Amino acid sequence: MTLRIIGSGFGRTGTKSLKDALEQLGFGPCHHMHEIIEHPEQVQHWQALAEGRTVDWEAVFSGYSAQVDWPGAHYWRELAEAFPDARVIHTVRSEEKWWASFSSSIAKLVRVFPDMAIPPQAKDILDAWMVFAGRPTFGEGIEDRETALAAYRRHSEAVRAGIASDRLLVFDVAEGWEPLCRFLGVPAPDRPFPHHNLRADFWEVLGGEPA
Repeated sequence: MTLRIIGSGFGRTGTKSLKDALEQLGFGPCHHMHEIIEHPEQVQHWQALAEGRTVDWEAVFSGYSAQVDWPGAHYWRELAEAFPDARVIHTVRSEEKWWASFSSSIAKLVRVFPDMAIPPQAKDILDAWMVFAGRPTFGEGIEDRETALAAYRRHSEAVRAGIASDRLLVFDVAEGWEPLCRFLGVPAPDRPFPHHNLRADFWEVLGGEPA
């Protein structure tokens, strides 16, 4: 199995909904940060990247047909090169909605996770993510609105400039099945588009949101 779909969107842009949608359309299993929590053996790949070592992308995503969300989204350029036949889906949402979600989930988690009683693999992947993605992307301003939004804009601009238009779908999950299915060349299911990963869902995986 090789990656057929590369997701380049930041976390909190509907990546969990897209994961579920792709799996319903037959493009699964789909990798997502949640997969690392469920499969601790995967952490070693991301720790290697944090240490500046190279990885075999086929091995990193062995058994997966698609990838969305961090940590994979940070390496969209490398994945687009490693899997030249894969199509790229860049999830977006309005800046205000993204910031409202990001600031109350990932940005907060970065500050509090060292003191949380979370699974060891969750702490390990967060430590690695901060090295290869968090600080390079946001600097020390991950909880600052303007700093984070500037990073969000730069990332979207880079993806749009770096991926050929016929290979790229810029997608808001609020648009539902039609643009996604048209891009992938598959019929739209006769059921609602999945919508998941609300704030409570995010923290539930980690044992609840700290005060």
